[in-house]
Amino acid sequence: MTSGALMQKLGKPVLELMPKTGARAVPSKRKASGQAVAKPRASQGALAAKGATLAVIIPAYNEQGAVRHTVSEVRRVLTQAGVAHEIVVVNDGSSDDTRAEAQASGARVIHFADNVGYGHALKAGIAATSSDLVAILDADGTYPADALPEMIAMAAFADMVVGDRGAAMSNVPLVRRPAKWMLNGLASLLAQRKINDLNSGLRVFRRPALERFISLLPDGFSFTTTITLCMLASNLRVVYQPITYGQRVGHSKIRARHFFNFILLVVRLTVYFQPLRIFLPIGGLLFAAGVAKTIYDITLMNLSESAVFGILGAIMVWSLGLLADMISRLHLQPNVQTGEDSRAAP
Repeated sequence: MTSGALMQKLGKPVLELMPKTGARAVPSKRKASGQAVAKPRASQGALAAKGATLAVIIPAYNEQGAVRHTVSEVRRVLTQAGVAHEIVVVNDGSSDDTRAEAQASGARVIHFADNVGYGHALKAGIAATSSDLVAILDADGTYPADALPEMIAMAAFADMVVGDRGAAMSNVPLVRRPAKWMLNGLASLLAQRKINDLNSGLRVFRRPALERFISLLPDGFSFTTTITLCMLASNLRVVYQPITYGQRVGHSKIRARHFFNFILLVVRLTVYFQPLRIFLPIGGLLFAAGVAKTIYDITLMNLSESAVFGILGAIMVWSLGLLADMISRLHLQPNVQTGEDSRAAP
């Protein structure tokens, strides 16, 4: 998949705004669903930014109270650290002044007229940049920009560096902590590795490792959960850097219904990458139940159908697991590609 193909998959047209350049959208010759796609002119500053070592993608949805400060902190920290960087704010259809605040911050701004989702916004920002490293950071002021330089240094030896909010999860609402503990526990069990923080919103990636899974990443909040499990299941190196999680500005967009979606996602991704971790235990339970029932029936000198079904069921589940594992091994080949979004300017 080329950069253009990747960005075409992202869907609706957007306008990309460069800081203080007065760039305006001009019609593109390329057609999408019979309509011209607005394609902005790139400023000289934007073209120079293509050689940046690090691209920081900040998705923002109704974050007018924090986005400008977040951009300022990221710029201050990276400038002091001497890191060549580009900051991209993706305004995800905000209904407040988030877009204006992001423009005022001097960041490069990608604007969506409609709310397309956290993951979609991140993918648009990733596809619109070409740096060696990609960092993602929420716009709500909860993640410390001061952690970025150390995380960048750690990325020299890892495919993904995750800002770990810690077991205490200070400043995470109490009502959400049990769900996070349960989700982390299930994911760790299925990944067969301790996952310190499954859905932290502060991460630094090597671009090739990230783009290998871009087609699997969802448009919603489960983006971070998905990329964590994808990398762990593929035996890529994931490391954690402890951070202090701050008090958010504004209101959280996570709802209770998302928890059940996350649980289903963890199971589905495990089946996708490591199916035997699901099928072997289920088959084992059926086999144990069938054997136990068989032993009990022998004492009664009467072999029942349920005992036979239990053992046959185990064999069928194991067979499906082996078939799924074979398909997984055949199709999950490394496929590192880059691309551009038809909705974003070059």
